[in-house]
Amino acid sequence: VQLVESGGGLVQAGGSLRLSCVYSGIMFDDYTIGWFRQAPGTAAREGVSCISSHGRTTYADGVKGRFTISSDNAERTVYLQMNNVKPEDAGVYYCGLEYTIGTKELRCYGFDYWGQGTQVTVSS
Repeated sequence: VQLVESGGGLVQAGGSLRLSCVYSGIMFDDYTIGWFRQAPGTAAREGVSCISSHGRTTYADGVKGRFTISSDNAERTVYLQMNNVKPEDAGVYYCGLEYTIGTKELRCYGFDYWGQGTQVTVSS
């Protein structure tokens, strides 16, 4: 599995940004792809939003109503549209993938495959 993120950069608070994750090498039909943020000075990656291969989505409470995750299967790309960006949204955003064979649970943690990350910086 390969995941390649892009779209990060500097954005003003209140502005918008769209992140892209191009995926390849997926071997099974059941999987979840998500966006995770590593805040400055921390080691943990927290789930921001995830989307299943069947189109189900989930969001962290802090981004509901501001961020939208979507998937273009033809382009093999998952997007994260970030609107009304806040200073606390800053960090390195990673795209992650987990196979979900045999489960209907949609979760946004404990993923197995990762991209290299893309930096999001928010100016206030």
